[in-house]
Amino acid sequence: MEFDFLKPLDNEILEINKGLSSQQLGSKVVFHTEKNFPDLNKIKIAIIGVLENRGDKNKTTQVNLQAIRKELYGLYPGNWEVSIADLGDILAGNTNEDTYFALKKVASSLIKKKIIPIVIGGSQDLTYALYRAYDDLEQMVNLVSIDNKFDFGKESDTVSADSYLTKIIINEPNNLFNFSNIGFQTYYNSQEEIDLIDKLFFEAYRLGEVSNTLSIAEPVFRDADIVSLDLTSVKSSDSGNINPFTPNGFNGKEICALSRYAGISDKVSLFGIFNHNSSHQESVLMAQIIWYFIEGVHYRSNEYPFGSKENYIKYIIPMEEELIFYKSNKTDRWWIEIPFISTTNNKLKKNTLLPCSYEEYLSACNQEIPERWWKAQRKNIV
Repeated sequence: MEFDFLKPLDNEILEINKGLSSQQLGSKVVFHTEKNFPDLNKIKIAIIGVLENRGDKNKTTQVNLQAIRKELYGLYPGNWEVSIADLGDILAGNTNEDTYFALKKVASSLIKKKIIPIVIGGSQDLTYALYRAYDDLEQMVNLVSIDNKFDFGKESDTVSADSYLTKIIINEPNNLFNFSNIGFQTYYNSQEEIDLIDKLFFEAYRLGEVSNTLSIAEPVFRDADIVSLDLTSVKSSDSGNINPFTPNGFNGKEICALSRYAGISDKVSLFGIFNHNSSHQESVLMAQIIWYFIEGVHYRSNEYPFGSKENYIKYIIPMEEELIFYKSNKTDRWWIEIPFISTTNNKLKKNTLLPCSYEEYLSACNQEIPERWWKAQRKNIV
């Protein structure tokens, strides 16, 4: 059984949780112990550790997630109704591929059960295994990465923290519909890589652009299936991660806000946080990132899939190609329709709705075609 890959939590964590008050998060989470495995029929969110970092050649120490759990379970939850389980850890296999296989099986099984895995690792190449977890679900996948780099590599490279995106793009089966990067820093990425993002009609948002207007990332997360967060996207003064040292990046408040956007998205079904350096400072930050994601899940509005049209206002913008927008009466959020073109080989097979912002609607009113809509339509027919 796929859950046999999971090692129960250490007694150290269980003993610490016994000393917590009934109001703290550790008293409200169900744990995988040597004697008991949580009843997954009662679980909405499952936390999984992956003790694998061989995909990052700069990592020389073993993955240790104990400090993160201590910090997380010592926090106080909000008025949450979501049920949470900690399923323990996936140990590093004999090879990286063995670990990928175990993670893929565990994540796929949880997603099929409508359980949202929060995966904490480990090097970011584990994102490849999370992407492969959707192979059996027969759906196109949207991946959002919060990262200062795109992580492209050579086709001949093995899967690694610096090249996993290339493997996602070229390896079969190819279920990737869209990739979006949040927070890239230009000097960490070659112009060739930046041009490739445009050529593939993917999306990339510079650090300064997102930091200045954090809300521009919300529609991107609203359309994501997987969110992969690289902790090196946080500046070292806030993360405590000095290897590698990153003078610029998101601050603690911003990364927690992005995590909440990911959680509040009705579509996000998998959240991963990678490249933890095991420092106390970063453990505290990581615990709060997880806390905000869980809070976001609690406040989901259940607008995906698209509900009854009676709950939305339809706006038609006459242009060379008519644009149709929808605004939710419930949340005031916006969507734009991607039309189905029967004469082409559409990937999405039907009219679909792309999350967008009010500002994009205003731009369309001024006869400016929203760039995200144009890219989504191009990807749909190539």
